[in-house]
Amino acid sequence: MAGKFELYKDKAGEFRFRLKAGNGEIILASEGYKQRASAENGIESVRKNAPVDERYERKDTSSGKPMFNLKATNGQVIGTSESYSSAAARDNGIESVKKNAPEAALVDLTA
Repeated sequence: MAGKFELYKDKAGEFRFRLKAGNGEIILASEGYKQRASAENGIESVRKNAPVDERYERKDTSSGKPMFNLKATNGQVIGTSESYSSAAARDNGIESVKKNAPEAALVDLTA
């Protein structure tokens, strides 16, 4: 099964999206957006930027776990990963985003 974007509303009523791999694992999550159109623009930005390795900021969480951010051309963070057990697992997560995001279907959970 291919990856998919899920568009949903959080408890605060903001629009968010998450990218799930074919196995159902969440591999990237967005910030909250006040407007639905802004969240949809974020998804398009992820699709466009995901294949470009330079757009990934590889870093560690405050507790030292590897994670990454995907950034747009303007340097703004458009998606954040979970924390991983190792740098190799994080790199696998990045490869999964690169593979899944460009063709991922959009599933609207806001209705």
